[in-house]
Amino acid sequence: MLVLLIIFMVAAPLASVTIKVKLPPANAKPAPAPPKPVYISIKQDGRVFVGDNASDLDTLSDDLRAAIGHRDPTRDRIFIRGDENMMYQDFMAVINKLQDNGFYSVALVGEDRSGLKKR
Repeated sequence: MLVLLIIFMVAAPLASVTIKVKLPPANAKPAPAPPKPVYISIKQDGRVFVGDNASDLDTLSDDLRAAIGHRDPTRDRIFIRGDENMMYQDFMAVINKLQDNGFYSVALVGEDRSGLKKR
């Protein structure tokens, strides 16, 4: 282990560039930061949340528009997180409400279990 540390200590300074070059200025505009994703969470008992704030089907579209801000709701992707034991009808009610209000870009969020043992 100590030998590896010494090798890296010796090799690290050799990897740095020591040639001085006067670089021209970049004319490209910086890329805008990607928008903050908006998450809808559906709990097992059917409660709906937009981000960390509680919502319901009646106010879901208004809460989403407030969370999205000035961005175009028809182009913004909405991420839906649902409890694995929730009722399918609760999920479909949220999907229908989103479509009725012009939110067509929807993505489902799942748990990454690739590192977990199988049951």
